Amino acid sequence: MSKQLQADLMLLGITIVWGASYMLTKIGLEGLEPLNLTALRFIIAFVISGAIFYKKILESNKKTIKYAFILGILLFGMFISMAFGLGYTTASNAGFLISLSVILIPIISFFFLKRKIERKVIIGVILAFIGIALLSLDAELKMNFGDMLCIFCALLCSVHVIIIEIFTKEVDPVSLGVLQLGFAGIFSLVSSLLLENFGLPKTGLSWISVLLLSVFCTAIGYVVQTMAQQHTTATHTGLILSLEPVFSAAFAFVFLKEILPPRGYLGAFILLTGVIIAEIDFKKISKKDEIEDVSL
Repeated sequence: MSKQLQADLMLLGITIVWGASYMLTKIGLEGLEPLNLTALRFIIAFVISGAIFYKKILESNKKTIKYAFILGILLFGMFISMAFGLGYTTASNAGFLISLSVILIPIISFFFLKRKIERKVIIGVILAFIGIALLSLDAELKMNFGDMLCIFCALLCSVHVIIIEIFTKEVDPVSLGVLQLGFAGIFSLVSSLLLENFGLPKTGLSWISVLLLSVFCTAIGYVVQTMAQQHTTATHTGLILSLEPVFSAAFAFVFLKEILPPRGYLGAFILLTGVIIAEIDFKKISKKDEIEDVSL
């Protein structure tokens, strides 16, 4: 198994976990304000991951801290826009719209990094765009304020993925992944203390949602992402992460009873097809077939 395939499978694993984050955030927002929830999520995640990888963190240099600070700002912006957006839209819609990053990543990479886009990736991105549109837009092709915030979150997510690919080539990915959580937690905590009535969850369900978000979706998710992106591209990462809405819709259906219209399920199928096309190495398959024909 190649390192890129291993990295892509790691990303697929955290994509499934992140698919549940929209539902968990929706539940958490029933008892906590957006900044408050985000602060708890990142602080708990940083404490847990920091306790596990404290040796690597103590070895961090100034460049790692600077890069983590930048990523922390992006994470803060991503999760605040998502949290406020979820106050005005459904968990399913949020997942689909944030997946617009799959389209933005190769475009940003092309214009700012002068990176050529593979033909299969272009096909995958086009299919992903069609799938996301079918999943997200209503019958009148309109979006509400929450949808717009989720699109802004998608833009920040795209920049975050691209920058991680660059930064992990220069510094230790584990230290970078953990420290960005700490900075995002600080920004969220200060903002919550200034703008909200900061507090702890008051119900067992609220605590469960916060802890699941902190441990699995944040502490494990973002450390695994930085490790995986050492061996795969930002475009590949974006395509795999675009499957989040499929999983978010599944979790929302099972636990929140959110039901998609028929075209939504068609959109999910098209989106999945686009990701598979972008991931398949057609050249390798073609060469294998040629070798088999020659041997016959």
